[in-house]
Amino acid sequence: MRRVPQCLIAAALASVPALVHAADPDEYVVMPGVEYGEREIELRLGTATKSGEPRESAGSFAFGYGATTWWFTEVYAKFNRENGQSTRFDAFEWENKFQLTEPGQYFLDLGFLVEIEFPHERAEGYELRIGPLLQKDFGQIQVNFNPLLERRFHSDEPQTTEFGYQWQIKYRWRPEFEFGAQGFGEVGKWNDWSPGREQEHILGPAIFGKLALGGRNVLRYNAAVLFNASSAAPDHTLRAQLEYEF
Repeated sequence: MRRVPQCLIAAALASVPALVHAADPDEYVVMPGVEYGEREIELRLGTATKSGEPRESAGSFAFGYGATTWWFTEVYAKFNRENGQSTRFDAFEWENKFQLTEPGQYFLDLGFLVEIEFPHERAEGYELRIGPLLQKDFGQIQVNFNPLLERRFHSDEPQTTEFGYQWQIKYRWRPEFEFGAQGFGEVGKWNDWSPGREQEHILGPAIFGKLALGGRNVLRYNAAVLFNASSAAPDHTLRAQLEYEF
């Protein structure tokens, strides 16, 4: 098993013991793997619509680096557009992913996510999100599930710890084109879930691919069309992610 500074995880867990909110339209499923020395430029885009409400769109631009064999760190600039207003800067986000096991070493491949968001609006405080990253291969089928805890600190609004999740299943047909499904959800307080009508769940078909550009240069993509699986969720969500690795 990879050795990860236990103080980092312990500190994050100690901090976590925000009201239900929808996942950003450009949210993506985080993978547990890390490649040492890899540099990455990433673009994420998403838009969500719900009957009777204005369209919400979001996007982010990021640079990431595989700092060690077990730690990948990435910084995002996030933007959004909602309530019919113009696109505006929304937040900075610092994402840290820790690979805890080698692929295939145990029954599950395991990673851990520590993510801190610093909103542009000071009244929103800052948000911490942590949780395990789980992956299992069944031949050519890959399954991911990430249960995550979120909490805002120093916010003007009441502060509670929320539970959300991400999942993904894909069939690895060929590197250039894979297909499957994705889903995201928010259920409310981690120890007292909201009524079903207030929870937000979306899911739908997704495509994935990796294009080799020579040497360590790789272009990865994935995109999904997601539909509401609960009445509180957006009716339709379109999301896409493009990564240039070098």
